[in-house]
Amino acid sequence: MRTETRTATRTETPSAGKARDRGQVAIEFIGFLPILLLVGLAAVQLGLIAYTAQQAGTAARTGARSASLEGPHEADCRAAISSWLADETTCPASIGADEVTVTATVQIPSLVPGWDFDPAVKTATMPLDH
Repeated sequence: MRTETRTATRTETPSAGKARDRGQVAIEFIGFLPILLLVGLAAVQLGLIAYTAQQAGTAARTGARSASLEGPHEADCRAAISSWLADETTCPASIGADEVTVTATVQIPSLVPGWDFDPAVKTATMPLDH
């Protein structure tokens, strides 16, 4: 039994349509890249907003706990959160007859200049320890 092997020679030349399509994907990717980066920055910024709100709650609870024991609530409030957020944090206390309320205001940092956000504000109330 004999088998024959045939080989075909074919010269491929790009047609005029294919030649014009070269680099099309790269151009589309470059056009889409700014949108992709903007969506990525927005996702990171959203996480930063959530983290700052959580830190404001921690600061308010710590400040209220310290103020209920007649301690340095402002310093304790700032010490309870990340140092890079503590610089612009305020924690005023309102002392009543039987309880103290501390409102922590933490500035939300922005990743992109021009994106400004309201500060994260959280309030905590604790009974006074007489």
